[in-house]
This record gives sequence, structure tokens and C-alpha cells, in this order.
Amino acid sequence: QVQVVESGGGLVQPGGSLRLSCVASGFTLDYYTVGWFRQVPGKEREGVSGITNIGRTYYADSVKGRFTISRDNTRNTVYLQMYELKPEDTAVYYCAADRRGLNLSYSMRTMNFEVWGQGTLVTVSS
Repeated sequence: QVQVVESGGGLVQPGGSLRLSCVASGFTLDYYTVGWFRQVPGKEREGVSGITNIGRTYYADSVKGRFTISRDNTRNTVYLQMYELKPEDTAVYYCAADRRGLNLSYSMRTMNFEVWGQGTLVTVSS
């Protein structure tokens, strides 16, 4: 079964850090672009960060300088390291993967990804 599974969410205080993981199963992540998205109930899903198969990256303006995306193909995993978390980062975070080699910015803006995970909740609160 082809799927991606997110983990690493939880409750953290403002200013704290979390690392989210996106693990692929049923396929090899090496040739895929992977994106992280987030959604707050009642609001539209938004692109947070993405990474292509050759390591090009994308960050939303709201997270630049605070979040870092990376991939470990030996573990079939993409990470989203989040620093200096703010209450407005609170959301369900989703991982998605796509092999079609589309322009990364385009894919992130249009959320044009083939495989989606179920999400992991990140809550930033004191």
C-alpha cells in the first residue's frame, strides 16, 4: 500500500521546537518531491515547506528562518524541523509526495501532490 505517515506532533510552548517526520511506505521516496502543509479548522490548507528529489527547497514566508526541511533517503523519510514556534503555527500538519517533477513553487501553491498523509497535530500554547 502506497502511503506516507506523519509523526512528531504534540504540545509545545511558544518559542519551543518540534521535528516532524514523514515516512513513506510502499514506495521509494528518492524520486519524489515532498511537501508539508498545514490546516487550521475553518481555514484553508496552506503550503509550509517542500523539497524536491534533488534537494531544492521552498518555504512559506511565514516560516522562513524558523523551519528547515530535509530528507534522508536511506530512511525513506522527510523531516520538518520547526524552531521558535508561535501560537499561530498551531495546526494539523500534512505530508504529501509527488513524482511528476512539477515546479516546486507551483506544486506548493496548488497543493498538486499525488499521495497525502493523515496529518499530525501541532499545538503551540503556554
